[in-house]
Amino acid sequence: MTNITLRADATPSAPALILRPWNEDDIEPLIEAHRDPVLRRWTNPIETFDDALKWLDVQNQGWATGERMSFAVHEEGRLLANVVLKRTDHPESAEVGYWTAAHARGRGVAPRALEALTVWAFEAHGLARLELLHQVDNLASCRVAEKARYEFLRVLPAQPPYPRDGHLHVRRSA
Repeated sequence: MTNITLRADATPSAPALILRPWNEDDIEPLIEAHRDPVLRRWTNPIETFDDALKWLDVQNQGWATGERMSFAVHEEGRLLANVVLKRTDHPESAEVGYWTAAHARGRGVAPRALEALTVWAFEAHGLARLELLHQVDNLASCRVAEKARYEFLRVLPAQPPYPRDGHLHVRRSA
């Protein structure tokens, strides 16, 4: 397990965000977040303690291999979201992803957390390009991408595991 911690500074209207690798203390809040039907629409549901342990194992394995670096996003000790950096076949690019718990939506959590992850990805991993994909009907994800300065590039045709067409957004290092 890694001890990397990222931070999104406080704003005039919101406390700082702490981004750290997931751990077993996050199991109950993770299960609670996945009770939300909106989140379940876009992710694989985590319903039980065993589901959460399996999900945490995937996150830990991702850190161990460097293929998937997932962060629990906290504000004042409360779980708000997830952001993840996923390596691709191209050595200079990676994909980012995120979800936000229902109680944290509409507060700018996802764009702030995504910005912290993006800066870290470019600085720590020397990446030239980050990709963000979402289904075309996920309007909230599109707004997050725009707020985090990920440029819309094109529509992607539906292909498993995505049942609908998607948007590809890209951000390039400065």
